[in-house]
Amino acid sequence: MENSVAAKWRYQVDKKFIKIKDVLEKLYAKYNHHRFIPPDPLQFVYRYSNRADREIAGLLAALLAYGRVQQIEKDLTSLLGQMGKNPYEFVMSFDNNKRKGLEPFRHRFNTGDDISDLLEILKIALGKYGSIEKIFVQGYNQADKNIIPALSMFCDSLLGIYAKNHSGKAAKGLNYLLSRPQAGSACKRLNLFLRWMVRDDQVDAGLWKSIDKAKLIVPVDVHMGRLCRILGFYSRKTVSLSTALEITDGFSKIEPSDPVKYDFALSRIGIVENCTGRRRDECVNCELFGFCFGLEKN
Repeated sequence: MENSVAAKWRYQVDKKFIKIKDVLEKLYAKYNHHRFIPPDPLQFVYRYSNRADREIAGLLAALLAYGRVQQIEKDLTSLLGQMGKNPYEFVMSFDNNKRKGLEPFRHRFNTGDDISDLLEILKIALGKYGSIEKIFVQGYNQADKNIIPALSMFCDSLLGIYAKNHSGKAAKGLNYLLSRPQAGSACKRLNLFLRWMVRDDQVDAGLWKSIDKAKLIVPVDVHMGRLCRILGFYSRKTVSLSTALEITDGFSKIEPSDPVKYDFALSRIGIVENCTGRRRDECVNCELFGFCFGLEKN
């Protein structure tokens, strides 16, 4: 049974979450518009009309969504440009000639060989299941508390294909692209991909209908982690899977059926409104100003 101190703390936390919901709804209404998507990597999903092409473009865009925004945009434009008008057909016809063509590609820690390894295993998996959604739902169970078990199985199945065909472990770069929850990774990029595919509004594509959005995990990187820490959603100093789960639990108290609803809007605070996590004169104009505790002054 919960003691009186813990109960009081929980009441204060829950009261804060209820109070912040009105502000988050205003932020959501403000940024839930297609025009705010660029320069987000999600923009590459909407460059295609075919569902299969959107899945491939979305997965690649999410997996390479690390580093400077301008570099991400440049490298994805290059990669998808090389794949032509139909990324799905490029994957399904992937061969050594296409692998050779991707050799010059680089995006920070990942090389053209890493991308080729990913496309090679996607070709095999798609040949069996037909779509990335159908690959993913092989590990999905509606009874699971969240999407983590399915995400783990998704990564394991793809990395398993590579290991089987290459008599050993996956290359370091491929492991980085398909970071697994079992290793403690916050899996920001894969959770971002799932948000794009599962949620359906003016921003997220909503291509997948077989996954419950209530099971999604907030995509947490250093920037989102910093903002959520300022807002009091967690107190850890590092970003990990435990951090992402704690943050998601907080948002679940606000919006149980859609805990990642506010992710895009909150990320615009940094991208559009240039939040640095430090107190500035401009902060008084921010919708979240009244909830930002412990901000350091410049």
